[in-house]
Amino acid sequence: MILATSPWWSTAPALGAALGYLLLALGSQRLERGAISALMLVVWALHGLALFAALGVTPARFGFATTLSVTAWLVLTVYAIETRLYPQLATRWTLAGLGAPAVLLALLFPGQALPVLLSGWLPLHWAFGVASYGLLGVAVAHAWMMQRSEQLMRSGQPAPQVLPLLMLERITFRFVAAAFVLLTLTLLAGVYFSWLLHASGWAWTHKTVFTLLSWAVLGVLLLGRWRYGWRGWRAARMLYLAAGLLLLGYVGSRFVIEVLLQRVPV
Repeated sequence: MILATSPWWSTAPALGAALGYLLLALGSQRLERGAISALMLVVWALHGLALFAALGVTPARFGFATTLSVTAWLVLTVYAIETRLYPQLATRWTLAGLGAPAVLLALLFPGQALPVLLSGWLPLHWAFGVASYGLLGVAVAHAWMMQRSEQLMRSGQPAPQVLPLLMLERITFRFVAAAFVLLTLTLLAGVYFSWLLHASGWAWTHKTVFTLLSWAVLGVLLLGRWRYGWRGWRAARMLYLAAGLLLLGYVGSRFVIEVLLQRVPV
């Protein structure tokens, strides 16, 4: 099993970030807006420092838990920027629901040391993939807020954020479109590096199949939105399906290999 004790310079900021996520979840209704912004900045910095301790040193280690941690950090980054543009958005407990477990999992399962790169452009493929994870995670969070707001409106209760529902929907699909573009670039880079690294050409793996399925679902969702005006529950369910497939594609397959099968990923 790829389970290791992380050094103190990685453990300390990770534990601090996890604690900060929990404080954001528990104290978001009690703290002033300025205190929340300051706490988010501290959590963002600690989480980024923990990621740097894992990825910015030699040998860098990467695995399913690190992917989740980077995704959570990207979601927090985008959310922090959004709250500057749209102060009406409130900090939600779901932020901690993603962040704290992801940080702690990365401590327990730091993954394997990254192999020697056969191409200097290979990190670009990884960067596209992780960024698509992050943007799709942001889109899912917005879709959940959109559905929650719609449910509260139907029941006559006040929504927790003041953003109009149509504006929230437009923001959600902007993130969906951005995630689709990055996922397309990820697949194109994957095709190139697959031919470069494998003598037999394109390698059909679980990761490849699930990623292609996620890309196809996102494409159909965007087409349906543009051509038929899909929205509401139908659009949200398709987005959740695409995110689930993408999660199975890399995180799921790496979890099975690293934890269940206890093998070194190739």
